[in-house]
Amino acid sequence: MYPKYHIILGFIFTLTLYFFFPQFNLFASSIIFLSSFLIDIDHYLGYVYLKKDLNPMNAVKWHFKESKESLSLSRQERNKRYAHLCIFHGIEILLLLYLLAYLNSIFLFILIGFSFHMILDIIYQPSYHDRIDKLSLIYDYFKFKKLKRSN
Repeated sequence: MYPKYHIILGFIFTLTLYFFFPQFNLFASSIIFLSSFLIDIDHYLGYVYLKKDLNPMNAVKWHFKESKESLSLSRQERNKRYAHLCIFHGIEILLLLYLLAYLNSIFLFILIGFSFHMILDIIYQPSYHDRIDKLSLIYDYFKFKKLKRSN
């Protein structure tokens, strides 16, 4: 799912929480909103690792180019490929945030934003290919070893 959709849906989700649950004040809502799309920083980190380039605009261009190329492939061909491992997309990071939430409530707000983002990704993925990625970092690591990496 493109970032703009995560931003729009994250904003709607956050507004809903803010208006219906008084415990989500402006600070909490801001953290939830930001984390609902900033989780995708791992896509940038994947680009930096693969391309050895820190320029964020090059990363955006590369991701859009990769997406366009991937969508031009048949569904069967898309199923054989992956771009990179997303280190913040997985149950492991959610469990870590859950544990950290006992130390500071900010981690609970990040957990809520990350969880919302991942739910959107899970809903979107079947329209793209016939597998669910980004559920577990460990599982994806071993699964991706069997697939061809995109450019």
